[in-house]
Amino acid sequence: MKVVLFCGGLGTRLREHSETIPKPLVNIGSRPIVWHLMRYYAHHGHKDFILCLGYRGDMVREFFLDYNECMSNDFVLSEGGRRIELMSKDISEWRITFVDTGLHANLGQRLLAAREYLRDESEFLANYSDGLSDVPLDRMIEDFRRKGFIASFAAIRPSNSFHVVQATDDGFVQSVGPMEGAPLRINGGFFVMRQEIFDYIREGEELVDQPFAKLAAARKLGAWLHDGFWKAMDTFKDKIEFDRMDARNDCPWKIWNDK
Repeated sequence: MKVVLFCGGLGTRLREHSETIPKPLVNIGSRPIVWHLMRYYAHHGHKDFILCLGYRGDMVREFFLDYNECMSNDFVLSEGGRRIELMSKDISEWRITFVDTGLHANLGQRLLAAREYLRDESEFLANYSDGLSDVPLDRMIEDFRRKGFIASFAAIRPSNSFHVVQATDDGFVQSVGPMEGAPLRINGGFFVMRQEIFDYIREGEELVDQPFAKLAAARKLGAWLHDGFWKAMDTFKDKIEFDRMDARNDCPWKIWNDK
């Protein structure tokens, strides 16, 4: 299945880290988050990617055009540097389509812009490209197919320092507690879709607003309830937390390292 990665956002909440680097290229350790995400999909056998570019799409193109396998694989250097023998490779089997989908387009319009590259796909995957997870993708796809959904997404439990408050209309608090463990879920940005999704997206519409509302009304929208690891990179604080996890080799999303 092809994998559509939305890589065009401005990433304004990460400007503290950089004014110019697009969010998909923000590093976790020595590689950008989009690389980690692509490794996740490739591990599951999905190695045909469509990158929907926007803000600083030129930098995303340059990263892959100048990609150096030696930076993430063991290798042997000999003959004074003239000969390099890689012990393994990570992107040699990947196929990547780079699509300029506009600077200010929303996700629905970015997906429409990539439609021509999905015409032969009855099903495809998509991702916001700003979060990592250990979602069991094969099981999620199997559930999607068995229930006949047109679109499905990973619904995760939020985990942060905010508290959930329940109160009456006149302001009397009934309960207050940490968001973690609360009976609510959010869209985790890991999608499975059928070609029919394009019948539900009109010009100008955002993907998860009007199209998903129509799918839900038709009972064609599904959610894979994921209680495992999920974390988004929304702020500079998130980037630091990811770097610390990588430094201590506590990386649940790196399922390609599992034995």
